[in-house]
Amino acid sequence: MGAEVKIWNPVEVAEQARYDYASQIHPSHLTIDPSLELPRMTPLVLKLCKDMFKAWSKLDDSCFKVEKISGGITNLLLKVSVKEENCIEEIITIRLYGPNTEYIIDRQRELQATKYITAAGFGATWLGIFGNGMVQSFINAKTLSPSDMREPKMAAKIAKQLQIFHHVEIPGSKEPQLWNDIWKFFEKASVLEFDDSKMKNTYEMISFKEVHDEIVELKGLCDLLKSPVIFAHNDLLSGNVMINYEEDKLYFIDYEYASYNYRGYDIGNHFAEYAGFECDYDLYPNINEQYHFLRHYLQPERPHEVSEKDLETLYVEANTFSLAAHIFWALWGVIQAKMSPIEFDYLGYFFLRYHEYKRQKEKYFLLARSYLSGRKNE
Repeated sequence: MGAEVKIWNPVEVAEQARYDYASQIHPSHLTIDPSLELPRMTPLVLKLCKDMFKAWSKLDDSCFKVEKISGGITNLLLKVSVKEENCIEEIITIRLYGPNTEYIIDRQRELQATKYITAAGFGATWLGIFGNGMVQSFINAKTLSPSDMREPKMAAKIAKQLQIFHHVEIPGSKEPQLWNDIWKFFEKASVLEFDDSKMKNTYEMISFKEVHDEIVELKGLCDLLKSPVIFAHNDLLSGNVMINYEEDKLYFIDYEYASYNYRGYDIGNHFAEYAGFECDYDLYPNINEQYHFLRHYLQPERPHEVSEKDLETLYVEANTFSLAAHIFWALWGVIQAKMSPIEFDYLGYFFLRYHEYKRQKEKYFLLARSYLSGRKNE
């Protein structure tokens, strides 16, 4: 089955990690079909655990407990609790990648990012790799909701953590990937064919000529802003932020889209995620909420000392690049409509994001052009 195709060679990946990762990465050639129901999947998960971690190879199956944590759009997350003979319980998480997701996600880029992000202390510790997924330590924390993210204390925590995240050093090219990724998505999205007549009709309502021209115009404007290039998460929605309240520790998880990118894009994309899965853009943060976040991002220890000039610059960057986020995820939705086995109105999602882009375009183009004009006159 396509779901069980190996994404990488686990032994080669683990061997390479010996040279640039602090702890040992355990490999297994096994694969698991993420579309299986949990009762059918569980024996395969136990087999994987015993194959990957030799200390568990002789444990009875009754020592293992497998639970589904979440089923994301592009992966499935499992929690495995293991009671060893000394009664010490170990907990790991297994991330299974869904079928065809490598058509959208650069798994090698994700792997490179995961290696260095986890080594820098973000997220879970990387423990193992197998044919179509990876194994990490379990994070004992609560996943945020969109309403959690906008709460002032939480927004300040996220901003502070994001500023640190943006300074992670990843070896290799430091070129921003936003427009490369958008054009790749555009090329894939614009040549799809659908068998289902309803989906075919909906798809044909998309004017890819118009989308192309919008990308060209938006890129031209964004380039003028000269937003700094940092290492970006690129998908900081509420489901990818977790908190342990007892330890007061915040985690960013899921680095499927992480890359070097523009500062304004990572923040603007995060602001767009205040709308949640329902895409309720009335929840997009207002200027006061944004300034609160941006102050804590720019100067986490002295937020009220941030200059108005620095605030305005980042405010313009974030809101202009939020338009690029709408186009990125709109095109993503078109490709998912063809590739994903998950029942979701992905084509409808395209129109939600693209219509929001068009609704906000005039406002944020005017904001950026006024800012650039004022800067030219300084």
